[in-house]
Amino acid sequence: MITRRGFLKMGVTGMAGVAVSGQAVAARRRPNILLILADDMGYSDLGCYGGEIDTANLDRLAANGVRFTRFYNAARCCPTRASLLTGLYPHQAGMGRMVSRKPKPEGQGGPNQGYLNEHCVTIAEVLRDAGYGTYMAGKWHVGEFRPAWPVDRGFDRHFGLISGAMNYWNIELGKSPETVRHFARDGESYRPPPGRFYSTDAFTDNALEMLRGHDRRKPFFLYLAYNAPHWPLHAPEDLIRKYEGRYREGWSALRRARHRRMLELGVIGERFALSPQDPAAAQWDALDEEQKRIMDRKMAVYAAMIDRMDQNIGRVLDFLRESGQLDHTLVMFLSDNGACHEGGNLGHDFRPDLTGPIGSERSYHSYGLSWSNASNTPFRLHKHWTHEGGVATPLIAHWPAGFQARNAFRHPVGHVMDLMATCAEVAHAQYPARFRGHDITSMEGISLVPFLDSDLPVDRTLFWEHFGNRAVRDGKWKLVATGEKGPWELYDMDRDPCELRNLATEQPERVTALKASWIAWAQRVGAPTPGG
Repeated sequence: MITRRGFLKMGVTGMAGVAVSGQAVAARRRPNILLILADDMGYSDLGCYGGEIDTANLDRLAANGVRFTRFYNAARCCPTRASLLTGLYPHQAGMGRMVSRKPKPEGQGGPNQGYLNEHCVTIAEVLRDAGYGTYMAGKWHVGEFRPAWPVDRGFDRHFGLISGAMNYWNIELGKSPETVRHFARDGESYRPPPGRFYSTDAFTDNALEMLRGHDRRKPFFLYLAYNAPHWPLHAPEDLIRKYEGRYREGWSALRRARHRRMLELGVIGERFALSPQDPAAAQWDALDEEQKRIMDRKMAVYAAMIDRMDQNIGRVLDFLRESGQLDHTLVMFLSDNGACHEGGNLGHDFRPDLTGPIGSERSYHSYGLSWSNASNTPFRLHKHWTHEGGVATPLIAHWPAGFQARNAFRHPVGHVMDLMATCAEVAHAQYPARFRGHDITSMEGISLVPFLDSDLPVDRTLFWEHFGNRAVRDGKWKLVATGEKGPWELYDMDRDPCELRNLATEQPERVTALKASWIAWAQRVGAPTPGG
């Protein structure tokens, strides 16, 4: 088993001021890097992870690359994006909670200031200094104001959403009449024209425009951060019709079907017992026919959103293939958190004054906890929690020129903060000790490059905290708690990866030791310590 100390000896973790290129990568041509992030997508939604949604392009990437099965995010959009971009825990980057609408007074920022701080660097900043062209299309959500926009943090070009959840068709129709969402092209505010706009398509259109204008004498880094399938449920009507009727058997039947497919594909093994249906989920058979029709429609729109995202990813892959760049591009795809429960067990209509069909511009619905429980199959709980349903994410890696493995699974415990070290290694880039006159926090992540061709185990400890939800995973043991007052729960993740048998009362000494480890981490990164 490789330890973290072993990784340091191999030179593939990010120590401040130390080049992170390994011997294996040094001999390779520096690849382009395409990092694709979905928003609020569950662990089992993709076809290649057991879902029934048509994701042919991502499935093809998986068939010609590797799928990670024990990869983690930071439980929610803002913390995950900060961790992914910086290689740090969210609190170290200033994003332990949610985005702030205005800057804090100097010296009063801290771990929850709500925008990226000056003691972190982004992948774009590191790679641009290494000679990469750096581009972003999509949702930012780690800085609402200048100078905290993408072009202020290392991106040469940017098109997309600065803020959080938006109407996919018309940014002026927010989740309330008073909601203001910021959208930008490069460093200028931009208002997408309603009637000729669907955000998933527009992000891709602009990403392709950036790639077509890129100077191919140097490699590129493209961060393509879709807002799909985050609510509101919005998709083209013809694509919604493709899925309507498929979900008339309800969420319990969908969970069972997905669990079977996950086992057949090898995404999970027999020890992944299907967790019981969330006790807060509705009983499908207790719904009347109109409720069933509406809930079928909601899941159909959600599926169509993922399908459309996959189609757009296919457009980018086609461009890379046709221009002879795909084999020399490291493509990585993941989700920022588990599927979203928000809106109750049947979802919520945020704008009842908008009376269009669900999925249309004049609607603003979520699909709710009952469906998110199915999206997160086989795990418990949802986005926001630090149980597996909140923090487990699919991760697909594809790089034909960089590794030999095809249609393979990888089982090391990984985290979104590992993507900084991975990008820096393949780019032969240096993670700085100082940047723009500020000391930079040492990188926490490790490179995933050693795992691309070999399914190596790694001995590491990971931590989480978000609004009182907290966890530590040390080897096979995970200690996790819900909310500021929830008790600690202990799970053996080798035997019980779906967190069904709480061993806390049977192993109090282990609970005490892991709790002490978590408190020490929280004090180090500035996370609050609710419940101790």
